Amino acid sequence: MKSICVYCGANAGVSPRYADEARRLAHAMVEANLSLVYGGGNVGLMGVIADEVLRLGGEVTGVIPTALMEREVGHTGLTRQFIVKDMHERKAMMAQLADGFIAMPGGMGTMEELFEMLTWSQLGIHSKPVGLLNVDGFYDSLVGFIHHAKEQGFIKPQHAEMMMVETDPAALLKRFVNL
Repeated sequence: MKSICVYCGANAGVSPRYADEARRLAHAMVEANLSLVYGGGNVGLMGVIADEVLRLGGEVTGVIPTALMEREVGHTGLTRQFIVKDMHERKAMMAQLADGFIAMPGGMGTMEELFEMLTWSQLGIHSKPVGLLNVDGFYDSLVGFIHHAKEQGFIKPQHAEMMMVETDPAALLKRFVNL
């Protein structure tokens, strides 16, 4: 395992804990010699984790659509920055570049990316680990919903188990590496 794609908010959220945990994840990744693949932005949690990985001497690859780069939300100090046509190309490239996927707190885009990777895993398109970094219970309701959908027969038990959930960044990365 060489790189982890982190999905997270283009906003920082209301709690300073979200940014703190983004920095903790950055530390754990650099310590494990894992590079960051992410959406290429310089705002919100995306900017926080990218800046911290870079500050610690790690490698960061961003993938950003032209329209977002033109809105001046693209990070200009990354190890590598790919500017792509649209969101579809962005997600495909991020998936190709990464050996695993972690969702931190975020909004609809983060949810969409998380569920796409879970669905691709379920369908056998990839066999890479997918996890949630559940900061201060941010994902408790989502984890409960997955359990409910499993209990109601809409998600097979083995598919519900594909989503690893941890509150500690190092513990989540350890589970990824030990697969």
